[in-house]
Amino acid sequence: MNDEEFGKNFWLGNAILAVALLMLLFMGSLWELMGASAMVIWIALAGTGAYLLTKKKGDGPTGPK
Repeated sequence: MNDEEFGKNFWLGNAILAVALLMLLFMGSLWELMGASAMVIWIALAGTGAYLLTKKKGDGPTGPK
């Protein structure tokens, strides 16, 4: 088998979540500059990162058989 343990989606999801973490750390300053749109951007980044982390390559469920 030539399966990678961690694919592109896993690393991309982690990178996006890292950006979301940095954004969350500076949310006070960003809120003053951008207003409520800072929170909307943070929610979009966190949701996208979580989606990419949980996205599976396989066709179906991988439960016990």
